[in-house]
Amino acid sequence: MESVPVRCPACSRDHAYLTPVYPCPCGTPIAPPVLRDGTVEAITHRTWNEDWVTVRCRTCGRHDQWPQPEMCCPCGTVLRIPVRLATESAPGPDAGALPTHISLPRTAAAPRPAFRPMTIRTGRDAVTAAAMYLRWLGCRDVVQPAERPASRIDLRAAGLIAQVDSTTRPTTLRDVECLWLNGLNASVTSVFFSLAGYAQDARARADGLCIPLFVMDLTGTPQPVNGPADELLSTGA
Repeated sequence: MESVPVRCPACSRDHAYLTPVYPCPCGTPIAPPVLRDGTVEAITHRTWNEDWVTVRCRTCGRHDQWPQPEMCCPCGTVLRIPVRLATESAPGPDAGALPTHISLPRTAAAPRPAFRPMTIRTGRDAVTAAAMYLRWLGCRDVVQPAERPASRIDLRAAGLIAQVDSTTRPTTLRDVECLWLNGLNASVTSVFFSLAGYAQDARARADGLCIPLFVMDLTGTPQPVNGPADELLSTGA
């Protein structure tokens, strides 16, 4: 992976962005061609065209669409990393053919079996259902503490922590920010599950921090409620 320097336009912090690599169907690893001298933009709203970028494989010339490179600054700003358009690259054998579908990264190449939920009757059931869902997404080493720690982290996995709110009130802004701080301190991804949904400001903050939010019903089936959760569901852990 190539490291590209990125400066946040909101807080002027400097970051080293690692360009993601995806597998072409021909087997060649490819990466969106990031522009080192391009202008980094803060994302304030999303559209389909801006969330995907066409990338050309240098080996077979195939064009596929992959997620537009983005990163979250600790200040809460989501940054869009500029890339060189595929039309600016030299033509390949299939340069005139655009894909008829959107390929998914390697983690979603093999379809997952249907998720089998468990009925939620207690708060502990909600945590167990969330753990089952994370394992279904592909998370490794999912651990469910015997007793809830003071940090309120209900689940830990390789590179991930999760909190499960089984109360009857919508999850608050403070809950989301506390989870994010715990994830930031541990340098891991944060995921939130809630039975009663999320307050509007909590959901908006989670979007800005790129925290996946899921809502569970009493059947134990989590449903994504924001963009980061949709991405996690699509690509897997």
